[in-house]
Amino acid sequence: MPTFTDQLKREVVLEKIPARIISLVPSQTEFLFDLGLDNEVVGITKFCVHPDEWFRTKTKVGGTKIYDLEKIKSLNPDLIIGNKEENEQEQIEKLMKEYPVWMSDIKTLDDNYEMIERIGEIVNRKEKANAIVNTIKENFSELQTTNHKLQTAYFIWQKPFIVASKETFINHLMEKCGMENAFINLDSRYPEVSEEQIAKAKPDLILLSSEPFPFKEKHIEVFQKISPSSKIFLVDGELFSWYGSRLIKSPSYFSQLLGNL
Repeated sequence: MPTFTDQLKREVVLEKIPARIISLVPSQTEFLFDLGLDNEVVGITKFCVHPDEWFRTKTKVGGTKIYDLEKIKSLNPDLIIGNKEENEQEQIEKLMKEYPVWMSDIKTLDDNYEMIERIGEIVNRKEKANAIVNTIKENFSELQTTNHKLQTAYFIWQKPFIVASKETFINHLMEKCGMENAFINLDSRYPEVSEEQIAKAKPDLILLSSEPFPFKEKHIEVFQKISPSSKIFLVDGELFSWYGSRLIKSPSYFSQLLGNL
């Protein structure tokens, strides 16, 4: 039987090409759609909002952390696809006892390319997966960054204030844009920061993400009072944090954002 190694270095044994797939990660769900797996994907999470037609029609098995195990059982999956950061370890370990579970672990674009290629091989869509990788690489090769390294704070939560920091995929994409993380020296990957820390850092740029907390125009004034010298933008969190095929769109979005500076 074919054996595949996931990004946690686990061996996943499959009896055949998967015909009943459950995706537990929104960005990877969109990628599976772009591979043309409409018939094969039988279950997704309630946060898998892209594509809309799948969100409206596919069976929801819960969120990204807590699942309806009975519903998963009823779908009789021959492959479940998850992610180390997105999914909760205890829940995933329960599923691993019953089903083949392939896990991704993505902190860089290279990790993403590896995920795309490996899943493409598993689901017999290798040529399509390789084409997606090549398009992402080509688009990023055309991304023009600024000469000045912008000290940047990327906020994902409001109360408390939480930023993306080191060893995160968001930070990796910030670096690709020529940004330097203003809070890179903090201990946590997603540290809480105080108003005093923000004011002291005086970042050139503050980015307020659309997810997981949905920052709006009204929040710009809050941050402007804390750090008057900072330029503040609302940004599309999906284009900074979703891996998979959505990254095809990220470089043009980043170019537009940098152009607005």
